[in-house]
Amino acid sequence: MLLQRIGHFFYRSHIPILPKLCNALIRFIHNSAVFSESKIGKGTTFAYSGIGVVIHKRCVIGENFIIGSNVTLGGKSQSQGVPTIGNGCFIATGAKLLGDIHIGDNCVIGANAVVISNIPSNCIAAGVPARIIQRDINPKDYY
Repeated sequence: MLLQRIGHFFYRSHIPILPKLCNALIRFIHNSAVFSESKIGKGTTFAYSGIGVVIHKRCVIGENFIIGSNVTLGGKSQSQGVPTIGNGCFIATGAKLLGDIHIGDNCVIGANAVVISNIPSNCIAAGVPARIIQRDINPKDYY
């Protein structure tokens, strides 16, 4: 996260080469693609140093977000939109969130789930394609 935050600072400051350098270091050190252009909130934690994580440049992620390894947050073919994720969410290992979707606050996305539709706040989603399996949860009970 430190390299992403440094790169994001340089990106917002319109310093062109340093964000690209930070992106390259993230890819080399952590084997992941977390771009400086992404908006990632404070308190975000990457499990296992974010190994294999791919986050699209236009993704917006809220605060206090926990993301497992090998997670993909990106677009779909024929769609310009990318995921927007609320505060306090937990995305388990191997999950894929694709397309112009919104994940509400305090959601839990199960391991290897493929999310292609919106998930309201305080829900657990799992499966391929993901569906809501529980509503009105306290996410701290699940991580």
